[in-house]
Amino acid sequence: MTGAGRRSPIGGAEGVGRGKARPGRGEMAAAATQGMEPLRVGFVGAGRMAEAIAQGFIRAGKVEAQHILASAPTDRNLCHFQALGCRTTHCNREVLQSCLLVFFATKPHVLPTVLAEVAPVVTAKHILVSVAAGVSLSTLEELLSDQLLPPTARVLRVSPNLPCMVQEGAMVMARGRYAGSSEAKLLQTLLEACGQCEEVPEAHVDIHTGLSGSGVAFVCAFSEALAEGAIKMGMPSGLAHRIAAQTLLPNLFLQCTLVGSAMRLPIQSPRTWAGWLVEQKTHLRPALP
Repeated sequence: MTGAGRRSPIGGAEGVGRGKARPGRGEMAAAATQGMEPLRVGFVGAGRMAEAIAQGFIRAGKVEAQHILASAPTDRNLCHFQALGCRTTHCNREVLQSCLLVFFATKPHVLPTVLAEVAPVVTAKHILVSVAAGVSLSTLEELLSDQLLPPTARVLRVSPNLPCMVQEGAMVMARGRYAGSSEAKLLQTLLEACGQCEEVPEAHVDIHTGLSGSGVAFVCAFSEALAEGAIKMGMPSGLAHRIAAQTLLPNLFLQCTLVGSAMRLPIQSPRTWAGWLVEQKTHLRPALP
C-alpha cells in the first residue's frame, strides 16, 4: 500500500511494517465491538444512496460521523456529507488509504474506471462493497485481481432502495468468493441501521432491483393516486397525502403472515372488493415490473 503509516486496524490501513499488527480476516467485526479502534467507513461516490446509508449509520450510532470519509469529483454532493459532520475529499485513493470498509456508490458505467484508479492501494485487508446496479461480483473481483497476488479481494454487493434515506430501506446483499461470514455479518449489521437487509444468492440481487429498487416509484405513484381520489372528494391535499402514505407503511405488510390473495381477504369489505374488481379490469398487475 502506498503512503506513510496509516491509522490502525478497523479505521485505517497502516503502512506495511509500521504500527500495530492489523487484524486478520474476519477480525474486523469483532474489533469493532471490543473498543479497539473506532470503525471507519469510506464512500467512493457521494450521491443520494451513499448519503442515505451514511445517514443511517450515524443516526443508529453504528459509526460516528467523524469516522466517515466520502469522495467525489466536486463539492456538489460532498456538501451533504459535510452537513452530517463527515469528512470529505476529492481523492478516491485517500478513502482506501484511510478506511478498510469502503462502499463504492458510483454510477455503474463509472465503476470500472474508479476501480482501476484505486486498485493500486487495495489490499487483502479491505472489505469492498459495491452499490452499483448490474455489476457482478465476478466482474468486480476480476477488475481488482491484477493488483492482488494472490487475487483475494473481499467484495460484496448490496442492492439498496430509496427508503434507506428514512431508515426504512429494503436491501439485499451477496458476497464474493473471498468474503466470509464475518464480513457478511458486519455489513448486514451496519445496513440494518437503514432498514431490512438480507443476504441472498447473487442472482436475486438483480431481481431485487426491479422488485424494490424500481418498485418504490410504483408504490409512490399508487399513493399519489389514492390521495388524488380523496382530494377530488373534498379532503385537503396535505391530509390526503399523509393518510395515503400512512396506509402504505411497510410494517403492516411485514407483520402479516398471510401471503397472496389470502392476505387481502381480511381487509376486503364490499367497498374494497368493488375497488379491487376495477383494479382487475385496468390490468394494474401486468403493468408492474
